[in-house]
Amino acid sequence: MKDSKKKLLVVEDDKGLQSQLRWAFDEFEVTIAGDRSEAINQVRRIEPNVVLLDLGLPPDPGGVTEGLATLSEILSLTPATKVIILTGDDNYANAVQSIALGAYDFHQKPTDPQILALLVNRAYHVNALELENRRLQNHNLSMPLRGIITASPEMLKVCRTIEKIAPSDITTLILGASGTGKELCARALHELSPRASHPLVAINCAAIPANLLESELFGYEKGAFTGAVKQTSGRIEYADKGTLFLDEIGDLPIELQAKLLRFLQERVVEHIGGRKEIPVDARIICATHQNLQDLISKGLFREDLYYRISEIVLDIPSLKQREGDTTLLAKSFLDQWSQEYNSSAKSFSAGAIAAMAAYDWPGNVRELESRVKRGVIMADGSQISSEGLELANSDEEAVPQSLKVIREKAEYTAVLRAMSYANQNITEAAHVLGITRPTLYKLLERMGIKQQTR
Repeated sequence: MKDSKKKLLVVEDDKGLQSQLRWAFDEFEVTIAGDRSEAINQVRRIEPNVVLLDLGLPPDPGGVTEGLATLSEILSLTPATKVIILTGDDNYANAVQSIALGAYDFHQKPTDPQILALLVNRAYHVNALELENRRLQNHNLSMPLRGIITASPEMLKVCRTIEKIAPSDITTLILGASGTGKELCARALHELSPRASHPLVAINCAAIPANLLESELFGYEKGAFTGAVKQTSGRIEYADKGTLFLDEIGDLPIELQAKLLRFLQERVVEHIGGRKEIPVDARIICATHQNLQDLISKGLFREDLYYRISEIVLDIPSLKQREGDTTLLAKSFLDQWSQEYNSSAKSFSAGAIAAMAAYDWPGNVRELESRVKRGVIMADGSQISSEGLELANSDEEAVPQSLKVIREKAEYTAVLRAMSYANQNITEAAHVLGITRPTLYKLLERMGIKQQTR
């Protein structure tokens, strides 16, 4: 739980009992409320883990109407809060009614401190477990793999493949346009593998000048060339027992491809200027945005190397191909940058959502993050507009293949957006869509959308 304080709210109009209960729970941060209005204000302010609620509250201290109304309002605001009813009546009917309304338990007055402490602590632990379970469900819903946020069938298929191949050492080639998240997939492969406790060494073959890349990869001996004043290990050696990620492998100079191929076959490297073979046990993951088959046909990439690095190929879809992910990712980036910049921007306008859906996103996820970041910084109010994202509203509509196809696509998109807007709250999403909860459950099941109830 984010807040480690154990918070207890006591809703009781008897001053003597207030004082007694305040000092009876040393492990809790105890807050006191004397009536319904004050109790609701405190619930909104502190979101207590446990509430001790007297049913006989003013202006009806002799009845239970005000207490039961307070119970219902507390649970509507914070459904996870555990409410323990305190009742002075000998008639258990009111206690049973409160349980039916959602109370966690009840305790008869006069209170027994030991029994009451046992009830409160048990209620707190149940609350803590439920909150942690919800946190893990939220994590699993939006992040099937750490760092990868998706709900689209296309990307979820990629994630399932990563989970299957991660435990093996199979050499993997990740294909995809710039900004689609190839490095995140490589990192997920490493973190789910038995090599996760060892280094993930990443090197961008396009970012290092060709004349330096060989020494960077393979290392060199002292005196091997001007400036080689000491023996230096290469990046491949640093990946021993871990994972070597060669990003933009399509930009690897042709003269180095033979040397990399030998390493892949023999699993040994030689320093520049050296003759000693150094064994290296590393898993190899490669990535590129280029079409390697075209490079092969032009003589710019070795065909035998291609078959060595492509034992498994992961093809990462573009953002435009990932149905529903634009809104989901945009919301995640909004939360991230809004918190970092302490911005008042908390949501997107309807025009911004429509503009994001209509845009082709040539820069993929990286471009989306940049535009949302810019929108957060430039926002004047609580919403980010299409202008803030520097996107124009578009009225263009695709030519329908059939009414059925268009209807199903629109329905699928609407459900994904509603679930994202409601932060996966089924009740709120159903309200936004104007349908009942059972109807939404059926839609989620039919569409194969992973669901979470809160």
